[in-house]
Amino acid sequence: MKANYFLPVLFSVFFIALQTNAQHLDENASTWDMLKHDGVSVFGGVKHAYTRPFHWKKKDFIALGGVVAGTALLYTLDERADPIFQKQGDGVPHIIKEFGFRFGKPLFNYGLTTGIYSFGLLTKNEKVRRTGVLLIASATAGGILQTAVKTLAGRARPIAGLGNDTYDPFNSEANYHSFPSGHAILAMTTAHAIAKQFDNIYIKSGIYAIGLVTPISRLWAGAHWLTDVALGVAIGIVVVESIDRYLTVSERYAYTPKKNKIKWDLKLGAGQLGIVGRF
Repeated sequence: MKANYFLPVLFSVFFIALQTNAQHLDENASTWDMLKHDGVSVFGGVKHAYTRPFHWKKKDFIALGGVVAGTALLYTLDERADPIFQKQGDGVPHIIKEFGFRFGKPLFNYGLTTGIYSFGLLTKNEKVRRTGVLLIASATAGGILQTAVKTLAGRARPIAGLGNDTYDPFNSEANYHSFPSGHAILAMTTAHAIAKQFDNIYIKSGIYAIGLVTPISRLWAGAHWLTDVALGVAIGIVVVESIDRYLTVSERYAYTPKKNKIKWDLKLGAGQLGIVGRF
């Protein structure tokens, strides 16, 4: 994923953000007013995601420590897990692999998210607009983060055949852009943001199952290590939660979703990787 996917979006949003400071709009607002308002919301959401760590409390640092410890633990399993996942991928239908790859691509992702937002804008449906704003802001924040970290880390992919501890910072070659998985981040921000809009457990579970196809498909393809996709999934969830909280606390929309009551656990097994949500 390249940074040039996000720069036009950021500049456009920043330009719109300079033109309005309103909170939630009334039902008679024009399409242009809604577009300006939502542009500010996207900009504010991305800003909140990056500045929130400066306001973290003890529980937040404990959670961060858990993510770091979990990633460190998975790091010891990277090289043993890689051949298991790649072997498992041999029997997976091509259409599933192709879907997993496409679902985590920026072009597909922004097509889906802007499509959802555009529908909400044209129909003046505030819930759908808010969901579209959450999707766009989360994808932008997560995308910029993974682009920067990939460049700084320069971790070699499994298919490079160099081992999981090979790093070459600022290497521009694709084979050194393994950590973290951009596909996993985009897929999970999309799945998590959409799933949060539903109360039905089965619908939620189905959406998360679809979202997890992408991270697992990257393991089948040997494009990422286990730690790459696990951290990518975690980043996706954290980014969505941060921006969703911003949209709620700032009261930019009259529609307020119900509080999410899902406890997340990482489930690992032979050739398996999953996020378990306990409702």
